Amino acid sequence: MPNHSNQNLSVWLTGQTCSRDQRRRRYTRDSVAHPGKMLPAIARHAIATWTDPGDLVFDPMAGIGTSIIEAMHLGRNGVGVEYEARWAQVAANNIALAVHQGAPGSGQIWHGDARRLTTIAPGTIRGRVALVLTSPPYGDSTHGQVRTPGPKSGKVNKIDHRYGSDLDNLAHIDLDDFADEFTRILSECAGLLRPGGTIAVTARPVRRGRELIDIPGMVIGAGARVGLTLADRCAALIPAMKHGRLISRASFFQKHNVRIALAAGEPQWLISHEDLLAFSRTPGFGLQPND
Repeated sequence: MPNHSNQNLSVWLTGQTCSRDQRRRRYTRDSVAHPGKMLPAIARHAIATWTDPGDLVFDPMAGIGTSIIEAMHLGRNGVGVEYEARWAQVAANNIALAVHQGAPGSGQIWHGDARRLTTIAPGTIRGRVALVLTSPPYGDSTHGQVRTPGPKSGKVNKIDHRYGSDLDNLAHIDLDDFADEFTRILSECAGLLRPGGTIAVTARPVRRGRELIDIPGMVIGAGARVGLTLADRCAALIPAMKHGRLISRASFFQKHNVRIALAAGEPQWLISHEDLLAFSRTPGFGLQPND
């Protein structure tokens, strides 16, 4: 595993630039409509921490291809799988844009279900992946975008905050099934890792009504069930840090919902970071009893 000691910090300043500026000119216009995009700065920091130039980075739930694109621009080779055809095409367009811009790494996207990686990903990448980098979908709790009828007034509407209508998408299944299905994905990914490789998952708790759902805890549990060891847990900041203070980048609806909860006497706070959970394979992973 690469030893980038200057990168091994428990708090990552990944929100210093707003998400729109992080994607500007590096992603196509269609990319902004995806409901659950990984912050490019988080992807860049993870790739710089756990890989070297020329290494292979894989994302089983690639979305618009953030992990792939950032890997390409850092001189790594990025590959990924995306469940929804719409986003797989957007990811392909972003890969083409990165090539056009002279990114030194290569990129490739496959359309398919990450729960069946062995039928999608070519055998040539098995045992070669230095870093699996991904983020599970958060369903309807994702941020989306804000639109108003006029520039200064009118009802505020939320758009681009839902995944597609396919009920088999992880974004739409219940939490018990989500844990089981994400466990399957981690198990498939572990088989792609090279010796010393890392699986890094970004996740944050989400609210459903008055309940706070511990998605990071579910991811940690899934890793343990497939023989992965939690090697590191970092906080990738969503807000900016300036002069010792956090500068919020929360969406309109996040702030609005928290204000309503506080006014009703319910203690709620804005979520200010993504958990970055890094796993390694437990020694002996995949060995049969007689091996």
